[in-house]
Amino acid sequence: MNFVHVVDEVPDLEPGVRLPMLLALHGFLDAGNGSVVASDHLGSHSSGPVVATFDVDVFHDYRARRPAVTFVRDHYEDYDAPRLVVRLMRDAVDQPYLLLSGPEPDTRWEGFAEAVRVVVERFDVDLVVAMGSVPMAAPHSRPLAITQHANRTELMMRRNPWLGEIRVPASAQALLELRLAEHGHDMTGYVAHVPHYLAQFDYPLAAQRLLEGVEESTGLSFDLDALKVAAEEKASEITTYLEENPEVAEIVAGLEQQYDAFARSEEAGQSLLAEDGELPSGDEIGAQFEQFLAGLEGPEPTN
Repeated sequence: MNFVHVVDEVPDLEPGVRLPMLLALHGFLDAGNGSVVASDHLGSHSSGPVVATFDVDVFHDYRARRPAVTFVRDHYEDYDAPRLVVRLMRDAVDQPYLLLSGPEPDTRWEGFAEAVRVVVERFDVDLVVAMGSVPMAAPHSRPLAITQHANRTELMMRRNPWLGEIRVPASAQALLELRLAEHGHDMTGYVAHVPHYLAQFDYPLAAQRLLEGVEESTGLSFDLDALKVAAEEKASEITTYLEENPEVAEIVAGLEQQYDAFARSEEAGQSLLAEDGELPSGDEIGAQFEQFLAGLEGPEPTN
């Protein structure tokens, strides 16, 4: 079955040009809305034509992720239909690239992977770069870590700090990387480690770091100034909240100690499992940060 419609001709694209394609799917690997914020940022600078459209009805579970619709007095309007599309975009120096964005498919991952391969081969895409983010037990006051992955070792641009092995829930992006490798197509990706207590908010720093990784892998150039300003504003907002709520600041300080101890053990080639001392449980941290999150969501104070 053909799950994607590709345009016959692409305007303003020279024949024979090889393109990178960025992948920004939301729904699973999107803690802090990292890839969504990154995609929106790219769209604010360049909104190119749609060159491929996926049959979203095949992939989307409407009952699990219900689109929004506006009810006005006595009727519905403005249905926010999910879209999974590929656009032809331009970077800050007018280099072309493709951007595949929309909800991660809920079903038919194999069909999705095959449809993406159709796009890759139709536009002679030389590299697919996925962006994602996961919640991690890391404080916002420490450098935001990025993990890179790729279906060929030669595509790795950085050394990941953790070299172990772990079984994790699969994603459409992960399957796509495997399937593209089987057909000789290159794919890499970057995953931002967002502080778990900020995972449900837009976290611009994650988007900034993801796009910096994309720049490394593709040679594209983006104007990231607006994301940097937004990241500084978010950091300032969190700092102000912690100053006004010392009991929450104490929990963050405990997380910082835990993070620093882990970093030291990694540098020394040791394991934290051999150390004595109690670490706060997930429930304890979660209970404290319910208050933290409620504070960030609350109304602005009035004078």
